[in-house]
Amino acid sequence: MASINMKQTDPTAWLEEYRGKEFSGSWPTMKEVFDLNVKRYPDNNCFTDFDGPNGSRNTLTYAQAKEKIEKLAAWMAANGVKHGDKVAVSGKNSPEWAVVYLAAFYAGATICPIDYGLHNEETENLLNTAKPKVFFVDTEKYSYFKEKKTSFGVYSLAASDADTYVYNLSTDKTPEITYPSEDDIAAILFTSGTTGVPKGVMLTHKNLVSDCYLAQTNMNVYSTDVFYALLPIHHAYTMTAVFIEAISVGAEVVFGKTMAVSRMMKELREGKITMLLGVPLLFNKLLAGIMKGIKDKGAFVYGIIKFLMGLSYIIKKLTNCNPGKVLFKSVLQKANISSLRIAICGGGPLAPSVFKAYNELGIDFVQGYGLTETSPIIALNPVYAFKIQSVGKNLRDVEFKIIDKDSNGVGELCVKGPMIMKGYYNMPEETAATFTDDGWFRTGDLGWIDSDGYVMLSGRAKNMIVTAGGKNVYPEEIENAFQLYDELEQITVQGYIPDGESAGEEIEALVYPSDALVNRVGADRCNHADEKKIYDAVSAIIDEVNKKLLTYQRISKITILSEPLEMTTTKKVKRIYKK
Repeated sequence: MASINMKQTDPTAWLEEYRGKEFSGSWPTMKEVFDLNVKRYPDNNCFTDFDGPNGSRNTLTYAQAKEKIEKLAAWMAANGVKHGDKVAVSGKNSPEWAVVYLAAFYAGATICPIDYGLHNEETENLLNTAKPKVFFVDTEKYSYFKEKKTSFGVYSLAASDADTYVYNLSTDKTPEITYPSEDDIAAILFTSGTTGVPKGVMLTHKNLVSDCYLAQTNMNVYSTDVFYALLPIHHAYTMTAVFIEAISVGAEVVFGKTMAVSRMMKELREGKITMLLGVPLLFNKLLAGIMKGIKDKGAFVYGIIKFLMGLSYIIKKLTNCNPGKVLFKSVLQKANISSLRIAICGGGPLAPSVFKAYNELGIDFVQGYGLTETSPIIALNPVYAFKIQSVGKNLRDVEFKIIDKDSNGVGELCVKGPMIMKGYYNMPEETAATFTDDGWFRTGDLGWIDSDGYVMLSGRAKNMIVTAGGKNVYPEEIENAFQLYDELEQITVQGYIPDGESAGEEIEALVYPSDALVNRVGADRCNHADEKKIYDAVSAIIDEVNKKLLTYQRISKITILSEPLEMTTTKKVKRIYKK
């Protein structure tokens, strides 16, 4: 039976042995973190993917990874990359991507990870802003950029482009390199949240490293852990909570390149993943598959398992022991998650019922919260003392306060801590507007903090709907009520003004039905005659949920979408904000 470790160790204590010897700052730089863990765990698995012949495993140990990193860094420096210059990288999750990322620091440079899902023209705009000395890109886009006239060199993350392949670049020179300090910019992450003009978030070495270790004050991480980098690694969430967290303790990273179920199941099983970080969409789909398998065994078996899940949860909350791993071993093995130690959800709020179900099944499941501008983690549910309705407690050295509270105590969440960004790249006015006069970072998120210090989120300030009755409605809270309804592939809530009225907004749901719903009602999306069938089926689901909502939260208008709305790489809908 797995037990929850009630005693949280100090994740930074081991650094004291090396302070003043291997690093001199308040925090080591990213380069120094990697150096330290190569020294401690040279033979540990570091970077793994399953892109070998017939899907076989490729693994670099920490010592092997450092050799490739130093070789590439020397090549960068010999080819004009100097302290403070930019190195850009865009590609699928891979060991090669990781080597470029770290080699930039070993060359004294700043890394600019770019979303591989962007259109080429959008990528060009970001490159024109960043002005990198070199750009490493994956094979699907390599030819496009290689053939263009650019001010930077273009190199490949794929072995198929042998002449410029990252692992084949080397030099006979021994260039002088000025290594970064903790206050130097480590990474510029281009983000627009879910809409708007992309901004370059400047994160220092201190930002990234402090965030990585302080997050561990709410959760133990070990050198024996295996992290799964499934979500795009350019994103702050995966970059810090998977990639940097893993190398901070000498753990292994398994790189996933697609959310295709068969590939994901293979990587979970053969990678023996212990740390799975994902977004609500991933965990909802995984849980739906598990529960479907249980339901297929019949009502009697389903009833027994649901009873045991409830019992498991009660035992866990009362005794801090986790019986689910034993009770549901066969269920977890079938889902290829029996090796999981902890699952963490970020990138958006998760329905409490989903959070609870994983804990019932024996998975220590927690939620976290943060923004790109905060490196990103600023709150995390302690594994040993979680609250399913919360996104977590503040990390050590992180302070929260709520400003501009309404009558219910809900206001904008503001934060201070060593992981707060240095600012937006070449945007001093936008940077200043993001901080209060007394130096607190404004998150733009609305919520409140309970008496135990746990953060409760209501929604984004710019999404808030104000009804005719003066009530504040948060679309995210309504959308969360639909998370377990698989027949609605997308539901996005927004305010609208009814015809002839201007006193306040009512609630509209933009819905893209799943293929399963369309097939269940015997409809064809392309046939106008079938529109009513689809609308009625969607309306029935919304009516069911409306009964559980407060009167002023209820949806009064349904718009059926013919195409899904565009999504970010963390699977959030790109909202169109009201002016």
